[in-house]
Amino acid sequence: MEKIKNFRDLNIWKLGVEIVEDTYKLTKNFPREELYGLASQMRRAAVSIPSNVAEGFTRKHNKEYKQFLFVALGSCAELETQIEIAAKLEYIKKQEKNDLLEKINHVTRMTMNLLKCLQ
Repeated sequence: MEKIKNFRDLNIWKLGVEIVEDTYKLTKNFPREELYGLASQMRRAAVSIPSNVAEGFTRKHNKEYKQFLFVALGSCAELETQIEIAAKLEYIKKQEKNDLLEKINHVTRMTMNLLKCLQ
């Protein structure tokens, strides 16, 4: 197994970036009035996931790293909620919702497992 030298080597970070890409693509087609509303909130929550994983990785102490991972988990829950709202408002299709929720669920599980390893 290779040693992880950089946050870019983390699968959790890579999946987080994928979620950002998917979120931007999805919100691109939202109604114009949502540009600074739900679409903006979803994008910020998505960007927060890999950003906090990266920032936490660069910290010297596990306690700080765990704190950033908990923020990433909060962003996952926030984005999941916003996706549900977007689906109820019929801004996204059921399959798009399910695909993105599956990725968020996966990154959430990965984050929880990483937190356990840092105990």
